[in-house]
Amino acid sequence: MKKFEEKTITSNELFKGKIISLQVDDVELPNGKTSRREIIKHPGAVCVIAKIDEGKLVMVEQYRKALERSIVEIPAGKLEPGELPEVTAERELEEETGYGCKELTHLISFYTSPGFADELVHVYIAEGLYKIEDSEGTDDDEFVELMEVTLEEAEEMVLNQRIYDAKTAYAVQYLRIEQLRNLT
Repeated sequence: MKKFEEKTITSNELFKGKIISLQVDDVELPNGKTSRREIIKHPGAVCVIAKIDEGKLVMVEQYRKALERSIVEIPAGKLEPGELPEVTAERELEEETGYGCKELTHLISFYTSPGFADELVHVYIAEGLYKIEDSEGTDDDEFVELMEVTLEEAEEMVLNQRIYDAKTAYAVQYLRIEQLRNLT
């Protein structure tokens, strides 16, 4: 048994939706006692730090029903079944922004909320952006406004909570650290 491993005794799927499912697992703890875990299963997602030549970031503003408000985010989306993360990244960049890229680099992957969800987000940086003519555009149920902002403007959006999600805050922090490293 792995350190701190919780052995699943029973697993019951309570809900299966278009994007997520919810299951409840009864587990045996390392000390022999039992407990219950509520787990959200997610197919995984990507996000793209999209840099245009002028040093600006391409972002989108969109309404998030779970928050009951609009926020500014980097382009992102969920993985489709069998789709490689880099393919998803290129697709989402085009769908949400109308841009393609000459270079796409994987930076890191992280779990968003490992206490109750298995969502793994793959972070990419896209450079050498170019506008795609005849872009397919966003999904039918997705409404976004394209924005091009400087790093300083993005940092201000973090402070005034227009940027209010972990992936985008991570992107802003990453770019600031990258900029500071290049100064030394």
